[in-house]
Amino acid sequence: MKRREFLNGLAGMVGWKIACSETGNARAPKSPFKGPLRIHPKNPRYFTDDGKRAIYLTGSHSWTNLQDGFAGKTFDFNAYLDFLAQHNHNFIRVWSWQSTSAWIFDEIRPHPWLRTGPGLARDGKPKFDLTKFNDAYFKRLRERVEAAAKRGIYVSVMFFVGGNFDVPSEWGRHPFHRDNNINDIDGDADGDGKGTDLVTMSDHPKVVAARKLLLAYIKRVIDTLNDLDNVLFEVINEGGTKEWDWFIVGFVKEYEATKPKQHPVGLTGHGREANDEMLASPADWFSPGSREWRELKSDPRPVEAIWRKVSILDTDHIWGEGGDERWVWKSFTRGHNPIFMDRIAHLTRDSRGDIPGSEKIRKAMGVTKSIADKINLAEMQPMPDIASTKYCLANPGREYVVYLPEGSEVTVDLSPVKGTLKVTWIHPVDGTIVDGGKVNGGSKRTLKAPFSDHAALWLVRA
Repeated sequence: MKRREFLNGLAGMVGWKIACSETGNARAPKSPFKGPLRIHPKNPRYFTDDGKRAIYLTGSHSWTNLQDGFAGKTFDFNAYLDFLAQHNHNFIRVWSWQSTSAWIFDEIRPHPWLRTGPGLARDGKPKFDLTKFNDAYFKRLRERVEAAAKRGIYVSVMFFVGGNFDVPSEWGRHPFHRDNNINDIDGDADGDGKGTDLVTMSDHPKVVAARKLLLAYIKRVIDTLNDLDNVLFEVINEGGTKEWDWFIVGFVKEYEATKPKQHPVGLTGHGREANDEMLASPADWFSPGSREWRELKSDPRPVEAIWRKVSILDTDHIWGEGGDERWVWKSFTRGHNPIFMDRIAHLTRDSRGDIPGSEKIRKAMGVTKSIADKINLAEMQPMPDIASTKYCLANPGREYVVYLPEGSEVTVDLSPVKGTLKVTWIHPVDGTIVDGGKVNGGSKRTLKAPFSDHAALWLVRA
């Protein structure tokens, strides 16, 4: 059976009806949200919107899905939503660049602040007035998050990009550089040619003045999106410092406490804050980096309940650009929520083309979400010792999802099972299913995969 048959086959087995189309013309289903996300009270590896069901997040994100990045080129956000629906994805990060150009992007637009002049900034265009917000930016932000909500997609909204402060060439094009605004704001208090002073809790008068404006911008983002349920916030992509990151998390939480809704706030790794510091932070979720946890590239560590953090495991903070379909399944069966830093070249017009293996990664994420939606995820936890492959989500005695990176066979400890389990084999990328009949519990059982390469196994009480 092909992928459509896999999804419809699951519908027949468990009474599920697929909500998205493979043609890219999926009509938006009724909003599935029951409120903003919050950490699941019983299984903190995942979010919930009602205190009962656990919600698994996965999807492809790209650098220009909010602001356009190339001169003369625009990003088709509606086509992007179609692409996500085609692949059964339900999560994206939207990037907010403050610099007017950065990395491979020669013209980033629109920006949060108006360019009024007088005078020209370093890029030859009018200087920014940091006291005046650009309504067009916030209108686009609102419209895109709303459009994603209609497709059942969660959006992590980034406040800042670390490289805009850390990389001298990007800092030179930042609105808070002294040459680029009319407000006498100079974010380089120590004169080192970077804006990293702004992501510290320095009491230097220049930093304090700039911080007030940055906090006003954060408030405007929150005001724009607070009534929506599909929102998460991210402090900064790969940047900041422990003290500043934690301060911003607290600021967002304190400000949203005065609003009708409160949303999860997260921190991302591979910047200047270590994974263990993020785990100890007041954030609700984090994206660990591979600089400290090298094994994330090949053998992601299981998410522990005591972390009290949802792990949104992003290839961006592990390789920059990389990963494969096996990594997706390893991450899923270790309790993470894997997401993919994706060029999506046909939409972004990235001249480099797609990252090798992208389509397999995209499809694998969609298949993991199909399974996550069907299992009783709130009761599942990563239990490597149950399966000989070491990749297993389990609710012992009732339900198991096992990944076989090399296919062949797997031995699963079914000692707690009374009676039999239904056996379903799933191809991790193309979604083909094979009915494996039933297996008796009460002991360790060895099951042989029907595929020549890797395989996923779903066992559930018959």
